[in-house]
Amino acid sequence: MAHRDMTEEGPSFHADQVDSGQIDMLVAILDVQARLPGIHRMRRWAHEALAVTAGERALDIGSGTGSEVMAFAERVGPDGEAVGIDPNPAMVAIAEQRAEAAGSRARYLGGSVYQLPFPDGHFDAIRCERVYQHLDDPAAATAEIARVLRPGGRVLLIDSDWHTSITHPGDPAVVRAVSETLLANTPNPASGRRLRGLLVAADFEIDDMGSEAVIWDPGSALPLYGDMTARAVAAGAITAEQHDQFRADLDAGIAVGDYHLSVTMFAVLAHKR
Repeated sequence: MAHRDMTEEGPSFHADQVDSGQIDMLVAILDVQARLPGIHRMRRWAHEALAVTAGERALDIGSGTGSEVMAFAERVGPDGEAVGIDPNPAMVAIAEQRAEAAGSRARYLGGSVYQLPFPDGHFDAIRCERVYQHLDDPAAATAEIARVLRPGGRVLLIDSDWHTSITHPGDPAVVRAVSETLLANTPNPASGRRLRGLLVAADFEIDDMGSEAVIWDPGSALPLYGDMTARAVAAGAITAEQHDQFRADLDAGIAVGDYHLSVTMFAVLAHKR
């Protein structure tokens, strides 16, 4: 079962192998994303909903730069366990460096969501953000999450639904063609709407759901649109001239404050029966 890794910005933050020259760029984009108010609100709600407490064992799948594992570490305290797992060795190393600098007890490992390196029933709580959109076999991933959760353990899945993306300004036909290219190159572009069903099928009981329309600012969105439009030209979905006009329209809108760039993220909280 392959773990395909194409993120919103092109090269993956979760890839097993990423060119070393791209790591600084990827980390910078992740940091910009983390400061978006919508993502901040969704993450705050996620931690409140999971309600991890002292002494518990908590796992963050697709931990990236490690910030949410450090949040877990504060909640579980010295008697608990806070672990992050990511298939990208360079990201694991960066997360470890940041945790050490912060004096955090967070721990990070390399590994796949399809083969989590933990025994059955090990964790009390698991969090997984924006990973499912990159998976070829989300049902297998959900089954693996169920395996490492204890009975009654909680899981919170968060993911985008790229069919909800809005781009303004731009020629609607070009925006549609660029969006369709993104959808075609993402294994699970509608993953946000599928989270509940995947959990129910894996015999979880649903406890709560949430959503957030994440509003992108130009600094966080332009790398996304640069990659999307380049892919659309390469695929023959738009011409080079349409590409240039789309970017000019977008830049002009941004210059006068007449723009809207967003995608909706969904979250589902459940517990293992």
